[in-house]
Amino acid sequence: MGTVLIRPPGHRRDVALRPAATAMVWIGEGHPHETIAVPGVALGDRDVLVAVEMSTICGSDVHTVQGRRSAPAPLVLGHESVGRVIALGDDGAEAVDGTPLRIGDRVVWSVTVSCGTCDRCRRGLTQKCRDLGKYGHDRVGAHGDLTGAFASHVQLRAGTAIARVPEALPAAVLAPAGCATATAWAAVARAARDIDLDGAAVRIHGAGLVGISAAAIAAEHGAVVEVRDPDEDRRGFAARFGATALDRDPDVVIEASGHAVGEALAGVAVGGTVVLVGSVFPAAPVPLEAEDLVRRLVTVTGVHNYSADDLAAAVSFLAGRGRAYPFAEAVGAVRPLLDIDAALTEAAVPGAPLRVGLVPGR
Repeated sequence: MGTVLIRPPGHRRDVALRPAATAMVWIGEGHPHETIAVPGVALGDRDVLVAVEMSTICGSDVHTVQGRRSAPAPLVLGHESVGRVIALGDDGAEAVDGTPLRIGDRVVWSVTVSCGTCDRCRRGLTQKCRDLGKYGHDRVGAHGDLTGAFASHVQLRAGTAIARVPEALPAAVLAPAGCATATAWAAVARAARDIDLDGAAVRIHGAGLVGISAAAIAAEHGAVVEVRDPDEDRRGFAARFGATALDRDPDVVIEASGHAVGEALAGVAVGGTVVLVGSVFPAAPVPLEAEDLVRRLVTVTGVHNYSADDLAAAVSFLAGRGRAYPFAEAVGAVRPLLDIDAALTEAAVPGAPLRVGLVPGR
């Protein structure tokens, strides 16, 4: 499969890569990934080129290769990564804290690319931008080949939220920050808009990485947290992230499994809030007892992806009080990037670790 760099309109700066970057291209269900060499990129004025340190396999990546989630091919999958800035466009770029990015900065970044000017972006719904782009979800071509995390390098476009991260934190902690951790922060923050979490009872359905991250975040907000999951080992792991048992109906329920929406709606206390964040492909319809929800004064809301502020807060949490939790252990295996097909198979089997890591050059 050849490499073609198609330049969007506007000023671009050519950056040669020696040795060439490597990208693993998914060409469709049932086919192994193809390896392509990318000898250079055309950086836009505010683009950032990052050398990947580690990427992790998210559930949506598994769903895509299994044909349970539609995606354009050819495609470089992957959207959970940590890496280091190696080149900047002519106008430079800023981190989410407003400071200029520099060559050598260690960073994580958002899964989404937003315009910042449309009506949704102005409302703060940047993850639903009218001109949305997503790393690991967009077909290779118009934005070059380095559009997903399952590669040695990723070309970050203007409109990407980029957060500088500490050198001391392990890559296994940081790589999922741009998906699982930031999404978990967004879910807990959404609940906190309705309910004071200090002393609140919080139930979380699903002990995946989003669920256990949400447990730790809610616990650090002062909540008493319960995590429900059919897997005994995962429930045991969740206990290390602050999960315990509730002695009353939960004020907040975060549904992070995609399988327990009905139970979440039925189990929340009067006046409580249900945050739906989990998803399965395809999702089964769920009956909605509207009268019951009205009479119990229940608020039901959804969270999909997150904002730049959520990413910044998630990184701050991991660098601060999150250090008390064993986030690094969630990445149960690390494989060479070139072994991506075996790694995806490993991530899909029953009893798989919460995340499998991929490292270029191993």
